[in-house]
Amino acid sequence: MISDEFGLIRNARARRDRYRRRRERRVLLGLLLMLLAAGAIGWLVVQQRPVPRHSPLVDLPPPPPLPEQRLLPVAPDQARVENAAIPFVAAPLVPARPFRFGADTASRERAVDCLAAAAWYEAGDDPPAERAVIQTVLNRVRHPAFPATVCGVVFQGSERRTGCQFTFTCDGAMARIPGATAWQRARIIARAALAGAVDPAVGLATHYHADYVVPYWQRSLEKAAQVGNQIFYRWPGFWGTPPAFRRPVGAREPLVAALAGLSGAHRANDADAPVIALPAPPPAEAPPAAGAPPPPLPALPAEALRGNVVKGTSVDQQSFFIALDPNAFPGGYALTALALCKGKRDCRVLGWRDARQVAAALPLAPDAARALSFAYLRDHGRERALWNCAQIARPSPDQCLPSEDGLATLLLAGP
Repeated sequence: MISDEFGLIRNARARRDRYRRRRERRVLLGLLLMLLAAGAIGWLVVQQRPVPRHSPLVDLPPPPPLPEQRLLPVAPDQARVENAAIPFVAAPLVPARPFRFGADTASRERAVDCLAAAAWYEAGDDPPAERAVIQTVLNRVRHPAFPATVCGVVFQGSERRTGCQFTFTCDGAMARIPGATAWQRARIIARAALAGAVDPAVGLATHYHADYVVPYWQRSLEKAAQVGNQIFYRWPGFWGTPPAFRRPVGAREPLVAALAGLSGAHRANDADAPVIALPAPPPAEAPPAAGAPPPPLPALPAEALRGNVVKGTSVDQQSFFIALDPNAFPGGYALTALALCKGKRDCRVLGWRDARQVAAALPLAPDAARALSFAYLRDHGRERALWNCAQIARPSPDQCLPSEDGLATLLLAGP
């Protein structure tokens, strides 16, 4: 009898334990289903949320400052040797993402002409080099170290005579007008780039220079590619990688007064558009007072002058007028100029192979301007050497003096 009672008790406990375990399993299963449902709902919410086109750059140091735009005093032939000695980066080039210009039509037309101007003035009528220059401009537009508009990048620093990032915007080169065919070709290349055409030849390059000069910043960047006589560079580290090129593009392209003569888009009456105005050239040198003695000529050893003869100088000893030895190596004219300008922050050396045409002061008379054979220009340490390519053959048109009108602007504005 007692055993039957114990059996009943054991059976009751077993039924109670089974019921408890079933209830616990049901509770756990319910919790699991609730978690799965919450996860599914969260996943759907994330999928429906719009993903930003550009992820913000967070927890990063500010972008590097722009390198100093100055050239080392190196002759062109030596510059080519030094440039060739620097190896290209070993890592393969990463092409830029296609650029899609989304601003209004007026801004697009202004951007097209700013790109075309950069391409033609910097690379000449050479489509591969023009595409490389345009790609570099668009790389800058996306990079936080530069302005966020195409025209802002091209004319950056042009409001200061020595601050321009693209030389043609402040060296008087814009006095030269491209031919109609070359200009239209540059505009076609520019328009294609704004519609998404990518030039993979330069990757994510943001800087370049001609192979016959050596800029101060050369060894602080990575040598990435060469197209024609232009060498292209990118920043080392993070700022030269694709995530750095995600800055949104500006919505309004500025009007550039200096392009008004070449571009109808920059003559438009758009009161809402920002304006980039280039500075007026400084006044011409004042001639010496009547009866005043001429300034003393510099005392340099004959080997420094290399057969060239100084015929005159300005009162401030910053402009020199020399008769060039027509039989000397033309690259030596630049070495004579460096000797005359040693220690000077601002300096001009103007030389003529025809000694009868040597001028005595600026501005140059028309005949003297047409006969000018060589000019060395230094402005706040930034240097440029140019030759009259009708008299002296040079390997690149970038080394040629501009036309007479452009020459007047160039000599007054500095290098």
